[in-house]
Amino acid sequence: MENGDPLIGSVLVEELEWRANGSESGAGWDIQGWLGYDINKFRFKTEGEWDDTEDVEAADIQALYSRAIAPYWDIQAGWRRELEPGDDRDWAVIGIQGLAPWHFEVDASLFVGEGGRTAARVEAEYEFLLTQRWILAPKLELNAHGKDDPERGIGSGLSNIETGLRLRYEFRREFAPYIGIHHERLFGDTADYARAEGRDDSETRWVIGLRAWF
Repeated sequence: MENGDPLIGSVLVEELEWRANGSESGAGWDIQGWLGYDINKFRFKTEGEWDDTEDVEAADIQALYSRAIAPYWDIQAGWRRELEPGDDRDWAVIGIQGLAPWHFEVDASLFVGEGGRTAARVEAEYEFLLTQRWILAPKLELNAHGKDDPERGIGSGLSNIETGLRLRYEFRREFAPYIGIHHERLFGDTADYARAEGRDDSETRWVIGLRAWF
């Protein structure tokens, strides 16, 4: 590879946080990284939740080939493994990630699994620069599934929406503690499964955490 396109990499800890609402608490994470060249990269992503009433509530990891197709936009394909309680599940992944107009960060993926299972995830985030160090970041995530999955308590169609609002202070760009609020709401059969198990179909928690990149 020519010197003008060196091999480089980065890891972004987007969210590493403690979540609590008074009666329950837990932790959440959203981490991704990449290694490669200007056009072609290997990328990994992982996100999940741990609840103090159980072990891992929900988690997954992805290993992806990422290729730049336009300034600020990459198309991605690879493998995803769900690590929720119960049997692990593998999915094929195709997605797109980049910076939309008005500087919205967008990450959209389609998943295809065994038995004709399909799912989709869309994330969008925006950063308001209040000052050079104070940054307010709203975030939205939607998850949908193509068929019912009673074993995991997931219904077909739109299964859940997560929203968050986090205020961080950048001591340096690489290191920023934050506080905020995180809300999740379940829909359709997913909400019905939760209520049948005695769980709420919506939840709001305060968060405190750290954002960092290397």
